Amino acid sequence: MVYLRQSTMKQVHEHRESTARQYGLSRRAEDLGWAADRVELIDEDLGHSGATTDRRSGFKRLAEDVSHGRVGVILALEVSRLARSSADWHQLLDLCGWADVLIADEQGVYAPNDPNDRLLLGLKGQMSEAERYWMRLRLHGAKLNKARRGELWLRAPTGYVWDPAACRLQLDPDEEVQRAVRLIFERFRIDGTAGLVRSYFIDHGLSLPTCRPGCEVVHKPPHPKTVLGILHSPIYAGAYVYGRREARTAFVDGELRRGYLAKLPMEAWKVFIPDRHPAYISWEEFLSNQDKLESNRNPRQEPPAAGAARKGKALLQGLVLCGRCGYRMSVMQGGKNVPRYICSAPIQHGLSKKACWSVSAGAIDSAVAGLFLEAAQPPEVELSLAVTREVQRQAGELEQQWKLRLERARYEARLAERRYMAVDPDNRVVARTLENAWEDKLRELESLEEAYDRARRIERVELSDADRREILALASDLPRVWEAPTTMNVQRKQLLRLLVQQVSLTPVEVPQRTTLVQVLWHTGATTEITVDRPRYAAGKAAPGEAVERIRELAGQDWSDGEIAEDLNRLGMVSATGRPWTKGIVRGVRKRRDIRRPYTAASGKRLPALRADGLLSVRGVAERFGVTERKVRSWVQAGRLTPAEGGGVRRRPLWFKIDAETEHRLIALAAKSARPGREPVV
Repeated sequence: MVYLRQSTMKQVHEHRESTARQYGLSRRAEDLGWAADRVELIDEDLGHSGATTDRRSGFKRLAEDVSHGRVGVILALEVSRLARSSADWHQLLDLCGWADVLIADEQGVYAPNDPNDRLLLGLKGQMSEAERYWMRLRLHGAKLNKARRGELWLRAPTGYVWDPAACRLQLDPDEEVQRAVRLIFERFRIDGTAGLVRSYFIDHGLSLPTCRPGCEVVHKPPHPKTVLGILHSPIYAGAYVYGRREARTAFVDGELRRGYLAKLPMEAWKVFIPDRHPAYISWEEFLSNQDKLESNRNPRQEPPAAGAARKGKALLQGLVLCGRCGYRMSVMQGGKNVPRYICSAPIQHGLSKKACWSVSAGAIDSAVAGLFLEAAQPPEVELSLAVTREVQRQAGELEQQWKLRLERARYEARLAERRYMAVDPDNRVVARTLENAWEDKLRELESLEEAYDRARRIERVELSDADRREILALASDLPRVWEAPTTMNVQRKQLLRLLVQQVSLTPVEVPQRTTLVQVLWHTGATTEITVDRPRYAAGKAAPGEAVERIRELAGQDWSDGEIAEDLNRLGMVSATGRPWTKGIVRGVRKRRDIRRPYTAASGKRLPALRADGLLSVRGVAERFGVTERKVRSWVQAGRLTPAEGGGVRRRPLWFKIDAETEHRLIALAAKSARPGREPVV
């Protein structure tokens, strides 16, 4: 077996003499007495490091053949070709010693089962491993020294290019790429989360340029990792950084392998040179962005962070602290998807199986929102002008992004056209390919122009005079913006967070059941209010007018769901301020001892004759000598009209039988008379 290995593919291509020497070992095997057809070359490990056996299929095949007794001698240029790890080297020596396999290099032939030869081979293996360490130490030291000067080459991220003459990064000369990167940081200042930044690009049909290694810039929809990578990178703050991550190893299937790149804290970075190259944002803004991203990523850290504003109904999500224990309260979806603020500190800390306390979010949110709208009253003229300028600036930025994108598409179409025109028309093999490429670029340009026209109509890329007047009117009417159906909950939460830093909720039981709400503003000022906290479904505290209406309708045998619909139609609310539901009505009836006189759903058989003279289905059937099914068929056919319950699902039917109806039903009963049954008159 002749084993060949070089550490990298660059060495394979550039250090060809070493490769030739290793292939020449096959002649040495012949000189030692092996026939040419008994010499096997193993060269699939060319370009792989000898530090481990990972990805070295040739070394693994060699060890397997040795263990099966199929090898007489192993030839290598030197010991370091076989392994640069003492563990791998000694394992191979053990196999060769047990199988009586020789090891040969350019200097001699060794028998691993001989103690003297094994000692010499062991020393060579240790020196090979130490040599690898020394080489790595020298190379890494030179690399680190160059990095400390800020001259070590870095792969340019999106928005930068590497200037080899100045040995530093420069802004990408492509204006579209620069504006796309600046737009990411601008939208993060406004939206506050990487997810919303990505959604903005997708909603407005914008692409994000991405630099691939060794390739030109590629424009494609933004990927979450791409947006997060830009926001997390200190390079965009003008800092030259080297050694932000280090490789960690881990056991995989019992083998020690390289695992992942661990992110190091800022104080552990090996090289940090501020203001080394042009920046997109300041260093202070970068640090602020990192704090915001960390808060968004881990809302349950210790101490718990507020987290990012999300789409739920609870407007104070992430801002509420428990007034009892100081722990941050989370949001829990209660019945009917009604949010509640709950303090789960005793459960999370293992102190109890029950939560500290909880409260419905609706009344708390309304009270704090009212305080916010009262506090957010800047001068109307200044606010209107500022909002108008900001909207115009954002619309202008979006318009510019579209223009640059169209300009790039037109350039690519013209370039494809020039390439097609430059080819010999008789060379149809090449001309057809270039013609198809030109047509593809024209189709891309056409679809992009259609998307731009659609965005101008729907997304309002350009502001009209009517748009500006509407913006001026809305800028001076914040409550209208707050209550607008187009304003999403996540936007309301972001507005609240502009002024509100934290909200503390403390339950108060006496003299009245309320919640003490303490609002801490970003200015450091605090505001205290109390909000009523009635018990859930407190039927005894229901408004008297609603109770009387429930008693009246229940006396008429209305179902709980029908009563709830009627109360909501009349604009009445329950004791908790919420719309009426079937369950709330049932609770009020139970607490007030309001009973329905008749109910078909209760399982009890209805009487044939009611006290007011009305007949049930059973009563009509007994009176005219027919079955109850026949009576219901008369109702469905329109031959018998109920006095109560008609047209209402699951309501019992009651009939008033006058003289005309009685004669008509006698005639109908005679047609379907059954033997043994006589009409009851």
